[in-house]
Amino acid sequence: MSETARPILLVEDNPMDVDLTLRALARRRLANEVQVVRDGEEALAWIPRWERGEPWPALILLDLKLPRVDGLEVLRQLKQHPTLRVIPVVVLTTSAEHGDVQAAYALGANSYIVKPVEFEKFMDVTATIDLYWLVVNRPPR
Repeated sequence: MSETARPILLVEDNPMDVDLTLRALARRRLANEVQVVRDGEEALAWIPRWERGEPWPALILLDLKLPRVDGLEVLRQLKQHPTLRVIPVVVLTTSAEHGDVQAAYALGANSYIVKPVEFEKFMDVTATIDLYWLVVNRPPR
């Protein structure tokens, strides 16, 4: 399955940020379906589904400040998984705190991006994510 056919998993609890991200991705006319989960527990529920053969996402966009299970715990469990740890995880969050950045990278985040407030800047970030992670980057199979 090509990277353009694989879904993107968006893990985000804020409805406005979900809408903004979906609008930005739609404007980029991505071929990838975007699957949205609203908390860390829903994100972790995908692990057994992927183990049973559902297509892995080409990319996971992960907020850190999530209800039920926080983003760092989701990242920890994904990156400790023997096969799923190769899925690229881009932390896309409002937190610019040094401790969050350090913790995310220590747990295996592939990238850490602080969400811009302005829509056009967010579009630029989305374009960069699209270009690098879904076009340029060559993931393992």
